[in-house]
Amino acid sequence: MNLRLPRHPLRRGLLLLLAVAAAIGLQAGCATLDEKQREWIFQPGTRSWGGAAAEGLQDVWIEHRTAGADTPVRLHGLWLPQPTANAPVLLYLHGARWDVRSSANRMRRMHELGFAVLGIDYRGFGQSSPLLPGEAEATEDALAAWRWLAAQHPQSPRYVFGHSLGGAIAVNLAAQVADERGLIVEGSFPSIREVVSTFKWGWLPVGPLITQRFEAGERIGQVGAPVLVVHGSEDRLIRPELGRRLYEQAAEPKRFVLVEGGSHHNTNSLGRAQYRAAMAELFGLKPGAASN
Repeated sequence: MNLRLPRHPLRRGLLLLLAVAAAIGLQAGCATLDEKQREWIFQPGTRSWGGAAAEGLQDVWIEHRTAGADTPVRLHGLWLPQPTANAPVLLYLHGARWDVRSSANRMRRMHELGFAVLGIDYRGFGQSSPLLPGEAEATEDALAAWRWLAAQHPQSPRYVFGHSLGGAIAVNLAAQVADERGLIVEGSFPSIREVVSTFKWGWLPVGPLITQRFEAGERIGQVGAPVLVVHGSEDRLIRPELGRRLYEQAAEPKRFVLVEGGSHHNTNSLGRAQYRAAMAELFGLKPGAASN
């Protein structure tokens, strides 16, 4: 049978999970199933698109050790500073397959809204350590970057931003730390299981076999800072109702922004004015103005 998979990497990975998890789950060990899911969902590598937008951004290197590891994990990041020392800083967490260079345009738009921006590649992506990431590992990497920002910019309020799969990682991070000033997620979801359920064959009972669960919906209520959830009305990969469901599970203060006509890729661009208004209302931030 010639199975034509969709072009978007996260959808392709999740459909592979849906199609194959039940078959190998009965034949392979749990470790093998988990490893395959990490490969399918993250699709790590050095792939990039639109990388020219990353020109002029500063390279950053962050090393940290994980439990039981003999050598430290080395993360590569891109840094886009603001001219004022006390400007708010944003940790940008990207989604599946493409490395951080592919997110440079989105990082620049957040910079235009007043943030100094650090975008990182998890292990397995870009120039970071060539190790297979998973939910726990990517969250460890995000936490290391968060601590780096705290050490380098102790005077600045810090915010977390995650797009798509990175939104679930951002929720994990924000639920663990107590010094974030705000969480922003765009085009994200409450759990991998709920994303899979929206696909054509989503009724198949593969839920118990999913090891990379990304239960952002269960964790977002633990975030102790204002939460902004943004979604495009025309997002065909992560449907808008999933973003709304994630928002509904967050604690106040929070805001949901639906960008009319926004897809999984262009919502950040189309929704600039809505972003600006929401950040002023929810976080008290205005473009070009340093936060107190």
